[in-house]
Amino acid sequence: MSNLDSSPTETRLGDVPQQAGAPGAGSPDTAGRGPIARTLAAREVPLGGPRAMRVRRTLPSRGRTTIGAWCFVDQYGPARGERVMVVPPHPHTGLQTVTWLVGGEALHHDSVGSEQTISPGQLNLMTSGHGVSHGEQSLAGDGTPLHGVQLWVALPEEHRHQAPHFEHHADLPVAERQVDGVDVRTTVLVGTHDGLTSPAAAYTPLVGAEVRTSGPVRLRLPLEPAFEHGLLLVAGACEVEGERPDAGDLVDLGDDRDDVVVEVGEASTLLLLGGAPFGEQLVMWWNFVGRTHEEVAAARAAWQEREERFGTVPGWEPESWLRAPELPNVRLRPRG
Repeated sequence: MSNLDSSPTETRLGDVPQQAGAPGAGSPDTAGRGPIARTLAAREVPLGGPRAMRVRRTLPSRGRTTIGAWCFVDQYGPARGERVMVVPPHPHTGLQTVTWLVGGEALHHDSVGSEQTISPGQLNLMTSGHGVSHGEQSLAGDGTPLHGVQLWVALPEEHRHQAPHFEHHADLPVAERQVDGVDVRTTVLVGTHDGLTSPAAAYTPLVGAEVRTSGPVRLRLPLEPAFEHGLLLVAGACEVEGERPDAGDLVDLGDDRDDVVVEVGEASTLLLLGGAPFGEQLVMWWNFVGRTHEEVAAARAAWQEREERFGTVPGWEPESWLRAPELPNVRLRPRG
């Protein structure tokens, strides 16, 4: 999926007001070092125009731009209709896209020749490397409303120039248990969680895991103390150390935790995201993740000219491809 903002904003270090005495005050991504719990409220963004499906975005946000290498988090739906989501071909550089559905079906096409339908419980993972393009659209399926998340993972320097490739994983590691009579199902999308390891490619220490419950329950989720973590409420209700997020909100947990206790109030779906602090500064604009203004400007120019770098996406008419927004009239600055 894409960031379809027609005027994507630049996120700069140090522009986030901090409360006096807040941990790490002075820089967005140092705010919250150590165990904390604070809700990053989702903001609504139209996906492709004012009449398009709206998504709820929590990363990047004011106060937190990355959690580990996770640098972009959108939740969308539930929404009905065969074409409720139509995202025409668009480019990516320097990142991985992670597509995860909890309802409905979607079809993915990309410039490396992939054509893949995704259903709930399956993972689509596209590694852009030096450059890739793709398009996505929802399918009618069995009429179940489309509901899911789209996430980006920033690639580190030693891996960001690799050739693009795509992975589909239909058989991810799952743990099922009962807690006080409530069914709890944990699926590991990326990385390792609670002894389970995903087969998906990861280029930094990372975790992404879905936790579903059949009803209200008190859960203790194990965490890696060296990781930063966040907990996204996809559906249902929960409370984390006094924080009560709405669906689509992300609770920033900081780091240096062995576990976290979550009070789930009803049948719910949660997404645990975490990773080692990403030790590189990023320039992230529109659908490009780079290191300098010049690098992003060159990628934009290559896309506008339809250079070979981004290939072609079968099944889409050339006139449907997205044009990149105009660059801002100031230099893009790194963050992270």
